[in-house]
Amino acid sequence: MLRIHDLSYSINGRPLFEGASATIPTGHKVGLVGRNGAGKTTLFRLIRGDLALEGGEVSLPSRAKIGGVAQEVPSSSTSLIDTVLAADTERASLMAEAETATDAGRIAAIQTRLADIDAWSAEGRASAILKGLGFDAEAQLRPCSDFSGGWRMRVALAGVLFAQPDLLLLDEPTNYLDLEGALWLESYLAKYPHTVIIISHDRGLLNRAVDHILHLEDRKLTLYAGGYDTFARTRAEQRAVLAAEAQKVATQRAHMQKFVDRFRAKASKAKQAQSRLKMLEKLTPITPPAEAARHVFSFPAPEELSPPILRLEGASVGYGGPPVLRGLDLRIDQDDRIALLGRNGEGKSTLSKLLAEKLAGSGSITRASKLRVGYFAQHQVDELELDETPLQHLQRARPGEMPPRLRARLAGFGLMAEQAETVVKKLSGGQKARLSLLLATLDAPHLLILDEPTNHLDIESREALVEALTAYTGAVVLVSHDMHLLSLVADRLWLVSNGQVTPYEGDLESYRDFLLAGSTKPAREKPAAREKPKATRDELSTLRSELRKCEARIAKLEEMRNKLAEKLADPALYDDGRAGDLRVWQAKYAEVMEGLDRAEALWMRAQEALDLAVAD
Repeated sequence: MLRIHDLSYSINGRPLFEGASATIPTGHKVGLVGRNGAGKTTLFRLIRGDLALEGGEVSLPSRAKIGGVAQEVPSSSTSLIDTVLAADTERASLMAEAETATDAGRIAAIQTRLADIDAWSAEGRASAILKGLGFDAEAQLRPCSDFSGGWRMRVALAGVLFAQPDLLLLDEPTNYLDLEGALWLESYLAKYPHTVIIISHDRGLLNRAVDHILHLEDRKLTLYAGGYDTFARTRAEQRAVLAAEAQKVATQRAHMQKFVDRFRAKASKAKQAQSRLKMLEKLTPITPPAEAARHVFSFPAPEELSPPILRLEGASVGYGGPPVLRGLDLRIDQDDRIALLGRNGEGKSTLSKLLAEKLAGSGSITRASKLRVGYFAQHQVDELELDETPLQHLQRARPGEMPPRLRARLAGFGLMAEQAETVVKKLSGGQKARLSLLLATLDAPHLLILDEPTNHLDIESREALVEALTAYTGAVVLVSHDMHLLSLVADRLWLVSNGQVTPYEGDLESYRDFLLAGSTKPAREKPAAREKPKATRDELSTLRSELRKCEARIAKLEEMRNKLAEKLADPALYDDGRAGDLRVWQAKYAEVMEGLDRAEALWMRAQEALDLAVAD
């Protein structure tokens, strides 16, 4: 059992904890949540003993082991499997001693202890953990120096999972994982035999892998039963009750004060006024709960282009050797919301780079003449100029714009006056990600490609990103380990597998089941529909909104079709010498008709979904 009692701690005179207490029973899986800067990581350091307490105490059973992920596994010649095996220091020490021990009694004690900790199956367990985090059997035998920092972070995570400490402290462990790795970690943590506390902004992880939420707010700790969605509902109810009570008390105070002010000077009422004044002094005002800071993103709207905005026919792409992806026949329209699915290393990022023109491909790749593409990837956050401010980044990108306009752009991404003048190296990870997203969307792209955009973004920022992408009028291609984000944004799924990119016929839940089952091939059909509760008013509103969007899309395409039909009806277009122009207009007409067919199919699906929801 972890017991935190009357904890107090400050940084630079700013109190992070004041009389904070919480008790975590053994075996609980707990998500630690709170605003950025509230002190979540500091709490981990206090629990580990890295920082000295100013007041209170943190207690654990005397022999309990605490484990967390190191900053990074060093670049060494040690293989991945041996690095992970070495993380269990007791086993490693006993194995080394067994090689040199000569005393029969000590040898027997060593062998007994090795059997107790199941040392002989250690290599298989370590290999299974590495495999779950994306390392195949061949990679596990390679030295750590062969891998980048992000991949070595996965090795560090594998090491602490293998060591199985009594209290496992994980701080944003999915930041360096892909979807497959994140889902594997969810499943692993749900079955972990000891206590886990995890700092995460991944809503899916906080719903599926933990059974309690520890909330850090106003320098206090409160433990809630259930996952994140249950916690959020409970908090909303508490806020509503507290706000109503605060209003009630404020009304009472105003009424009493009005009586006192009116009758204090009248002798006949003076005694009553004094009595009310005493009551007023005893009536403690209730401070209504502060609402969570509103995080926003504001993506500029691009002008509309004729469909498709991008088309690949028989295209291939690679890095100089054999192609990573081949035979690509893909089409993207401006209203597409596409999620790229696929196991690690299959080529999702390669496809993203091809679409963003960061990699050259072969075959037929046709782009709309005025197409602008915005590209965001995690490495771009790392490539920001550390000694420059966000304002200076924008001044370099927009030298002709005045500072007030640039500051307004920054504010549209939640970077206010203080952050605008702060050098990048002093910004938080989330603030750096916001700056990179702003730079990626500065030119109002028609196609926005996002490769793991949620790393370092808190839950509120992720929700704001969902809202921004929903309102955005350009196409979106999305790679993310955040299932919540994918489920709310994507309406098309592409599977990247075995060098091919094909439409995925299942849904995200069937894909999740496929990954967790370790299947070699994803399901080709959607699983049987599960019984579900009657659609809520909000769900019906969302379905009707989607239907209206489909109808608007069809209307626009029909308008384009009619204009092109008028053009093709012009007799002058068929004069000798204009065969080239005729082919261009005929090709455009064919593309619009193809887009219209797809739009009508989407409308039919939206109508069927609404009909089904209403029928339920």
